Amino acid sequence: MLLRAGCALLAALVLVSGRAFADENSVKRAIEARLGGIKVDSVTRTQYLGLYEVLIGEDIVYTDERVTYIFNGAIIDANTRRNLTEERLQKLSTIKFDQLPLDLAIKRVRGNGKRVVAVFSDPFCPYCRRLDQSLAQMDGVTIYTFLYPILRENESRQMATRIWCSSDRAKAYYEFMLENKQPSAAANCSAPVERWIALGQKLGVRATPVSFVPNGQRIVGARFPELQKLMDESVK
Repeated sequence: MLLRAGCALLAALVLVSGRAFADENSVKRAIEARLGGIKVDSVTRTQYLGLYEVLIGEDIVYTDERVTYIFNGAIIDANTRRNLTEERLQKLSTIKFDQLPLDLAIKRVRGNGKRVVAVFSDPFCPYCRRLDQSLAQMDGVTIYTFLYPILRENESRQMATRIWCSSDRAKAYYEFMLENKQPSAAANCSAPVERWIALGQKLGVRATPVSFVPNGQRIVGARFPELQKLMDESVK
């Protein structure tokens, strides 16, 4: 019995540079148990003080190999002042832009359309309206808007359907978001609501607006200056 227990313990440890580090799977099981069964997406051992990166949804926390402590905060490189946690989150949240089903999006092109962005937007999201107002001031842009009706379950779905079923979807969407003009009701038309929801869930979109640029990076919220910078960088 003791021999089997000893072998199990050794199997759960990996020897690195003379130190015993816990296996990432064992840390994952341990932290899920400590946090009451909450789902942990991944655990990765870092190069920082033997800590383990724990990804939970869109958040990163850190723990030691025995899950004795949990650290909630950013790791900053003292020499370069880079926020390593934020950089890691950005990398983990990137998508393959060229695999987006753009036929499910409302397309608006202004000028040469070189700067490209895809935005997940709920018709009743005030921050989405703020972002649309900022994007409306840009020239040389192509905007793909994925309707993502999650804020008001019935109202959002109904409005998204009315916009999608309009004869000019882009016109109906922007008139509603920028001018609060109601789109006309369309008979005998269905919108791909469940496909929008499934796509957003697959990409980890938990709120609106969420924007993606061609290199796959995402911006959560109406953070237009950051989004514009990424869009500009994508055409250099």
